[in-house]
Amino acid sequence: MYIQRIFDILPYALQRYNLDVALAGRKGGKWLTWSMQDYCEMARLTSLGLLNLGVRSGDRIATLSTNRPEWNFVDMGLLQVGAVHVPVYPTINDEELLWVLTESEASVLFVGNKFLAQKALALKDQLPALQHVFSFDEVAGATPYTHLLDMGRDFDRAELLEERKKMVKPSDLASIIYTSGTTSQPKGVMLSHENHLSNVLVAAFTIRLRPYETILSYLPLSHSYERMVNYICQYIGLKVYYTDSVNNILANFREVKPQILVTVPLLLERVYAGILKKGMKMHGLQRVIFNWSLAVGNQFRHGENQGWWYNWQLAVTRRLVFRKWQDALGGNMKKIICGGAKVQPHLLRIFWAAGIPVYEGYGLTEASPLVAYNTEDDFRAGTIGKPIADLLVSISGEGELLVKGPNVMQGYYKHPELTAATIDKEGWLHTGDKAEMDQDGFLRITGRLKEIFKVASGVYVYPEVLENRLKQSFFIANAMVVGEHCNYLAAVVAPNFEYIREWCADHHLAAPQSDHDLLQMPKVASQLENEMLRFGQSPKEAENIAQWAFVADEWGVDTGELTPSLKLRRRAVNEKYSNLIRGLFELRGRVD
Repeated sequence: MYIQRIFDILPYALQRYNLDVALAGRKGGKWLTWSMQDYCEMARLTSLGLLNLGVRSGDRIATLSTNRPEWNFVDMGLLQVGAVHVPVYPTINDEELLWVLTESEASVLFVGNKFLAQKALALKDQLPALQHVFSFDEVAGATPYTHLLDMGRDFDRAELLEERKKMVKPSDLASIIYTSGTTSQPKGVMLSHENHLSNVLVAAFTIRLRPYETILSYLPLSHSYERMVNYICQYIGLKVYYTDSVNNILANFREVKPQILVTVPLLLERVYAGILKKGMKMHGLQRVIFNWSLAVGNQFRHGENQGWWYNWQLAVTRRLVFRKWQDALGGNMKKIICGGAKVQPHLLRIFWAAGIPVYEGYGLTEASPLVAYNTEDDFRAGTIGKPIADLLVSISGEGELLVKGPNVMQGYYKHPELTAATIDKEGWLHTGDKAEMDQDGFLRITGRLKEIFKVASGVYVYPEVLENRLKQSFFIANAMVVGEHCNYLAAVVAPNFEYIREWCADHHLAAPQSDHDLLQMPKVASQLENEMLRFGQSPKEAENIAQWAFVADEWGVDTGELTPSLKLRRRAVNEKYSNLIRGLFELRGRVD
């Protein structure tokens, strides 16, 4: 069976694998599962329900939900009738939600739970195009999703559904995915069925996983990254389990015992911090062995013969310490695929040393999203891998990475001028990222073109590189480097308060409840300054962080400092700390 439209995956997977567990989600503390037969039927009923509502080809239908099997039923159901999916991040703020639903003119909205339903219903009077709001959970004011399924059962027009499916062409618009908007309002990226599937079919043949294995999914399905992975899993016959909360993910690992995890670096950092937390509570010989294991792991070099002595030490540490890391991830983990941001080098070394391979990749929503990634056959640490098979890449005179291929978007919804500024006349998508390619074809991202700035001396600075260096410190959760047109660089730093409190306990220091008071403790302040002096210095004098300020805030998506894909919202951080940033060029080591 030839896969031409996204929903063609369903009959293909049913015929080839017919999984007893295709999708699973948690509700009331229990796992609820759907077979592939169930999945196909739920998508069919959703399609018929939408036809009963009068949904036409090209109508925009939005989802505002956390990951759950119902998201898939709606996704496939609306695509089968030729509608366009507008997936919305569940962490979106009210202003951006209003923007997305207004610009897309979504006529139907599916929400996941009570909180999200209330958020959407509060805006309904400002959304004249929005006719129906369905909720997966029963919520006052919203129509239950089960009602739409009943409408589908009552609408005995199977031949109409088949006609609508036949009308859908590979080049038809399938999705409008709104980008996070690190510096501006979200832009709607238009992706066709062909755009999505070009990535899916290429990646599926290099992922090296077997049918009937299991993946634990936690990244938002509204993001093109996880959505691509979701389609790949269905195409190659993996069982997909959706965690109900990232806070429960370690417990979910033990329950599901997955073979693969697709993630962003932040989760790896949290897992590592959790392991360090346990290590800090050890004493005597246990603590010595733990610290020795970390030291051995940090010396790991992929693909290098490090000699019998190192190999012996590595085997011992894996037996005594690192096997517990595998156990924490369920015991069956074969590989972790990581994207969204650069993985800190020490994390790559330590996870590989623990026998848990981590493969970095790169993409952007405008490319559906995959551009390059490391595989078992082609791996080089510190790179994003080689470009995928059906993609052309080029590096401009300014060092910008350009890509061309069947995965490149159709354009930005209702913004032809932005489309023309992003895709040139020759069809090259300008990614906005600076990159280098080595002689073997491996790509390395060196910074964002728009985020690069020049200091007073005329030297260009790549702030993301410096921020990643700062985040190598266990005491630092996030940072933003500033100093355009200034004589030196400075940084606004969000500490890792959880780690700092563990450090205080390990050093027999009574930590106050207030994060602000915690930063005022002399020994904590001294340790933080040492961390800045260690990780804020560079062989290049122009890249030294000369001044800094630690803020008593935890940066996140809900508070506005990070995008849903966990990138810095530089404009938001600049605005929030504008007075503090001005002060950074007058005072040193200030705590706010």
